Amino acid sequence: MENKIVFITGATSGIGEACAHKFASKGYNLILNGRKADLLDKLKQQLEAQYGMAVLPLLFDVRNKIAVETTLQALPDEWKAVEILINNAGLVLGTEKEFEVDLEESGIVIDTNIKGLLTVTRCIVPGMIARGKGHIINIGSIAGDAAYAGGSVYCATKAAVKALSDGLRIDLVDTPLRVTNIKPGMVETHFSITRFRGDKTKAGAVYQGLQPLTPMDIAETIYFAASAPAHVQIAEVLIMPTNQATGTITYRR
Repeated sequence: MENKIVFITGATSGIGEACAHKFASKGYNLILNGRKADLLDKLKQQLEAQYGMAVLPLLFDVRNKIAVETTLQALPDEWKAVEILINNAGLVLGTEKEFEVDLEESGIVIDTNIKGLLTVTRCIVPGMIARGKGHIINIGSIAGDAAYAGGSVYCATKAAVKALSDGLRIDLVDTPLRVTNIKPGMVETHFSITRFRGDKTKAGAVYQGLQPLTPMDIAETIYFAASAPAHVQIAEVLIMPTNQATGTITYRR
């Protein structure tokens, strides 16, 4: 397999799906992870037909450590040389105060956003080190910079993504590998629908009165970081809509 390989978790919607299209359009072969077989198969067919490259779909939940390890250890030889890992899988559930949260839901958020990222990283990065080439791109959030009301658990997980990204960069400083933390502000995806447990009215209100970022805006930024010269490491990018200043300060018309 001559083309470079990018591995994207949470690839069937939002930022992950946009990244799949962006990298496919640039000639990358794709390893795409998701939790829904029908969406993975549909995306595989679409990308291969549109861009003429190869897609390997991997069906697992990043929270399932055994499934992640088993699947990635069994990668076919022609798919093992992952050059870019995009740790995109993540979610948020609810807007309750910290002392009122559903602990089971909080566990899902923590297991996905932190432990899932760490498990996939642990499985992929040693191979990158052995090959002397690789780029790990973690999808953090503006929420990792400062907590906001109704989001303490999610904010904590994204603060952890920053710490994990910075720590990995330190651990890899004597290698050619690069680590990037992408921190989006308001992006219109399925994110808010999940947060409000399927309530599309509440989710839509999040973006009313301003123009949010699109998933492709983030994918373009990710590709920019990935395509920088080998001696250039874009460590961290905070990207927001023009009418957003912080995680909680926006201007709405």
